[in-house]
Amino acid sequence: MIELIATAESVNQAKSLLSIGIDTLYVGQDQFGLRLPKSLTMDEIEEIVQEAHKFKKRLIVAVNGLMHNHHIDDVPDYLSKLDQIGVDAITVGDPGVIMTLQELNLSLPFIYDAQTMVTSAEHISFWVKRGAIGAVAARELTLIELESIQNKISVPLEVQVYGPTCIHQSKRPLLSNYFRYSQKNEATDKDRGLFLAEPKDPETQYPIYEDQNGTHIYSTEDLSLMPYLDKCVQKGLRTWKLDGVLLQGDRFVRMAQLFVAAKQAIESGTYSSAAYETKLYELQPTNRPLGTGFYLKQPGDVQ
Repeated sequence: MIELIATAESVNQAKSLLSIGIDTLYVGQDQFGLRLPKSLTMDEIEEIVQEAHKFKKRLIVAVNGLMHNHHIDDVPDYLSKLDQIGVDAITVGDPGVIMTLQELNLSLPFIYDAQTMVTSAEHISFWVKRGAIGAVAARELTLIELESIQNKISVPLEVQVYGPTCIHQSKRPLLSNYFRYSQKNEATDKDRGLFLAEPKDPETQYPIYEDQNGTHIYSTEDLSLMPYLDKCVQKGLRTWKLDGVLLQGDRFVRMAQLFVAAKQAIESGTYSSAAYETKLYELQPTNRPLGTGFYLKQPGDVQ
């Protein structure tokens, strides 16, 4: 069985994603989670939980932030509220959060998500022995490595199949510092649409923005494994993530609907990637080329 996970930016978008057949929604608050389409309130998260359960679907909440002492102080209350409203699982990368979760004795499962550090089966197995029900693979892994890891672990390994890849995060407000030095009053949030360009290629666009977790820079391409979804299934990789952090509103819902249709075609044995690729290119923003990231590379070529 294939599980299709999609980010949701609002209650309305969550309802739309559920109605088209998304299996699991992914939301959170910036205070505790990284690189979310929007930071939602607890009331919004509770409403989305209720909607997901109406459809007999799941909701995962991001608690995978880079925690400092003041974050950890607020974690017990946050986890308790998530447990109370019936969240199905959380993503966590900080051992302090995992320890807090276990000390509270909550019935809230966790998926291990330490971003770029999740690169081996042994690393994941360490946390599986401590209660993890799944893991989020580092985006820098190849399909060869992902298959090897999935074959060695007893829990599902989440693989991103669509969306942008973060290539740098700094806890510092780099954009604010730059504009302050330049004596400019500019917005630095995601909606501002800022990007970096290569000095010798002004056409390149590396999206960059700030939030309360610092500064985030993304690759010039959006990842798409649409041509290789059947290959992922053959390799045992059946937990797929669609990330709408840079593609919002109805356009992301339509993109998710395309992946839902592809999933259904694979499960029915009628999948042919060409038609889906054509539709995907029609939906894809023209300023965001599509690529396959590290997935098709040989492990030794990733440097």
